[in-house]
Amino acid sequence: MVTRKKIQTSLLLLVLIIILVNIVSNRFFFRLDFTSDQRYSLSQATKDILNSLDEPVTVTAYFSENLPPDIERVRTDFKDLLVEYSNRSNGQLVYEFVNPSENEESEAEAQQKGISPIMINVRERDQIKQQRAYLGAIVQMGEKKEIIALIQPGAAMEYALSTSIKKISISVKPKIALLQGSGEPTLSSLQQFQASLDVMYDISTVELTDTSGIPDNIKTLVIISPKDTMPSFYFNYLDEYINKGGRIFAAVNAAEGILNEGRGEEVYTGLNDWFKEKGIEIENNMVIDINCGNVMMRQQSFGGFVMNTPVSFPYLPIISNFADHPITKGLESVLMPFVSSIKFTPKDTSVVFIPLAVTSEKAGVQPLPIYFNVTKEWTQSDFPLSSIPVAVAVEGNLNGTAGGKMVVISDGDFLINGEGQNARQLQPDNISLAVNAIDWLSDDTGLAELRTKGVTSRPIDPSLEDGTKTMLKYLNFLLPILFIIGYGIVRFQIKRNIKNKLMQTSYVQQ
Repeated sequence: MVTRKKIQTSLLLLVLIIILVNIVSNRFFFRLDFTSDQRYSLSQATKDILNSLDEPVTVTAYFSENLPPDIERVRTDFKDLLVEYSNRSNGQLVYEFVNPSENEESEAEAQQKGISPIMINVRERDQIKQQRAYLGAIVQMGEKKEIIALIQPGAAMEYALSTSIKKISISVKPKIALLQGSGEPTLSSLQQFQASLDVMYDISTVELTDTSGIPDNIKTLVIISPKDTMPSFYFNYLDEYINKGGRIFAAVNAAEGILNEGRGEEVYTGLNDWFKEKGIEIENNMVIDINCGNVMMRQQSFGGFVMNTPVSFPYLPIISNFADHPITKGLESVLMPFVSSIKFTPKDTSVVFIPLAVTSEKAGVQPLPIYFNVTKEWTQSDFPLSSIPVAVAVEGNLNGTAGGKMVVISDGDFLINGEGQNARQLQPDNISLAVNAIDWLSDDTGLAELRTKGVTSRPIDPSLEDGTKTMLKYLNFLLPILFIIGYGIVRFQIKRNIKNKLMQTSYVQQ
């Protein structure tokens, strides 16, 4: 029998449990993360950065208040992240939140420190108006500071915060050099690539002469898209550099596509002959892939108007098949224009070749030279090959020296922004592939996994038949609805059976 005393005791125990849970939660912060990429869990890179802090780090977050719910959630998520950072750092990271919109003095202070407002749309009384909002932070250690002008939601929060902490806490950066002198792009035409490397590395350029080679303090030599034939002494210097433990990242073109002339031709620099000696052969061809980008074709409509229409162009493969490797972990798609196939011709059984990126299951190769036909109707028979390697990591006994490392990608254009009005914005995975490779080569355990953390794109495989695509789309829409309806029917039937059973039960009065 339930008595008043039992009820009071139960309520008291419930209150005590709630108080105890609050005390424990204040001291020990944790959360369950069921996302496939663990986007709400701190990566090992972040934990290593926080554990290595030898000076306090202060994070001042400038966030407006009374924002729309979707924007307010960014503030909440960032605060939760800072709580976790603080706990992981054993108190070495402290934080505070400032509302710049509170008064003119706070707003002026935020702008003076480099945090600018953004305009957001707010709906009020069936009307949309624009409102100024602050969503930034300052990360400071001693006299050093980094500005996060805009806090992005999701996994980008951790990357922005961890890279800022790493940048102000690192004392000596490894040196990376970009080879120049054979028609390679300058650093100014590699803006995104350089900006990503600046976090961890000291970047410079090096030009080889017949009397001076690669400096010994260069951790990784970067070779991107040379166009001219290299002198023979270049390759002697490259061999010497590898023998001393140097690492090489090479993104080079064996083929060049000239769209405005409608043709593709061979690019000879001599590097391919040197790679072949190491067991890597970049073949004299262009890869075509059914999973590809578009080019704009001018077409005249019935009314006489000229329109630009996007047309699939298989010479612009979108690579989405990657190895399970630190360089490619988390990558989803990389656009590689006019890329060539790579073949392995091992000279030493101790050397390990890892295909980092391969084409889709429906691909092919075409020998050079090529004349493009934008209006061509491509069929399945044009793509008889599958999983053609276009990027490889090599590790082992290179040049008679154990422990050598090299990454070779048979396309250099996928990294180049260009300069001036011809500059273009590259998709993040293009940059991540190259920067992750340099992280791996330079033996740095920093931020490679963070750069690609978070799902960005999950398109339906373009190689699937149209009927299969349609079926998948309808299944994706209908299955949740059918599941709910099915659950309702089952639940209704269970309730009905219980009710019938109770109605059939006879009770005898004592």
